[in-house]
Amino acid sequence: MTQAFELSKKKLFLFDIDGTIAVGNTLYEGSAELLDHIDRIGGRSYFITNNSTKSGADYVKKFRESYHLETGEEQFVTSGYMTLRFLLRHYADRTIYCMGTHSFIDELRRHGLSITEKYQPDISCVVVAYDSELNYEKLCETSRVLETMAVPFYATNPDLRCPIDFGFIPDCGAMCNLLTATTDKVPTYLGKPSRKVVELCLSLSGFTKEETLVVGDRLYTDIACGINAGVDSCVLFTGEAKKEDLQETPYKPTYQFETVLDLYKALI
Repeated sequence: MTQAFELSKKKLFLFDIDGTIAVGNTLYEGSAELLDHIDRIGGRSYFITNNSTKSGADYVKKFRESYHLETGEEQFVTSGYMTLRFLLRHYADRTIYCMGTHSFIDELRRHGLSITEKYQPDISCVVVAYDSELNYEKLCETSRVLETMAVPFYATNPDLRCPIDFGFIPDCGAMCNLLTATTDKVPTYLGKPSRKVVELCLSLSGFTKEETLVVGDRLYTDIACGINAGVDSCVLFTGEAKKEDLQETPYKPTYQFETVLDLYKALI
C-alpha cells in the first residue's frame, strides 16, 4: 500500500530504453500503456539512454517506425547528448580525438566541434563512445593517443553490455575496459550514472525531485543515476539486473518490479 501511494505522486518518469521498455525493435508489453498513463495524468516522460549511437532525431524515427509511438526529439537525453554538451562547454575551440560511430562523430561536427579520428599533436582530449563500427585499427589508434599524450580521457557511458534480441553485446564500458587494460588510463564517464542527466530533465520539465522516478534495468548506471541525483528509482528485471543482484549491490532501488507492465499496474 505504501509503495503504490508513493508511486501515485510521480509525474516525471525518466526511462532507460534497451532492456527496460523495449529490446531491439520489440516494445515490451505495458510500455505504451504506461506512457499513455503518464500523459493522461499531466506527467512527462524522458528517455535517458546511454546508447550514444543514435541522436534524438534517430530515436524519434525509431519510436515511430518500430514501436508506433509519437515522441519529441527533446524527450531523448542520450549519453551522446550529454557528452556533446560537455564538450561544447569545455573544448569548443580545441581538437578532440573521438572513437565512435560515424553518426556520433558527424553529430559532434555538426555542432562545430573539431573532431579527429587520427593521432595529431594538438589533441586536447580523448572521447570514446559505444562504437558499433569498432575495429582493431580504431583500438590501436586510440591506444596510441592515450599512451603517448597526457590528455583527459572521457567516455559516454560505463555500461559493460547492451541488451539485444539474443542476449547482450559489448557496450562502451567493455570497450573502455579493454583500453584501460592496454594503457592504464581510466575514463571519466559523462552519461549515466552522472546526476547531471537527471538535473537536466528536471530543469527541462519543471517537476520536483519528489515527483521524479528513474526507471531502468541496470543497477550501476540507471539506479545509481537516480541515487546520485537524490530521486527515487525503480529497477525492472527485464534486462541486465537480476533479483539476486540486489543482495550485494550498493545501488539499492526504491522500487522493484518484474516488468514494465507490473510497474504500470502499480500506478493505475
